Amino acid sequence: MPANIITTDDLRDFKEELLEDIRELLQNHRGGTSKKWLRSSEVLELLQLSPGTLQNLRINGTLPYTKIGGLIYYDAEEIQQVMIKNRIHNKF
Repeated sequence: MPANIITTDDLRDFKEELLEDIRELLQNHRGGTSKKWLRSSEVLELLQLSPGTLQNLRINGTLPYTKIGGLIYYDAEEIQQVMIKNRIHNKF
């Protein structure tokens, strides 16, 4: 069985291809889930919240929402802004 010789150029090419594939996957993942409006069930799953906690966030004004008929919708961009605004940086 003949031996294959791998050069540093081969490794560099492999790295570039791998990074490009990862970038593409990340871009597709973001694009697939970047809906403008999310329903309550989607927000519960996204933020790993209980229904009561989500209701409290609505009541105290932390999380803005839109109610149409009996359905409640949340702006995905506003959720991200709330998460960034409430970020805590602990310094040890």
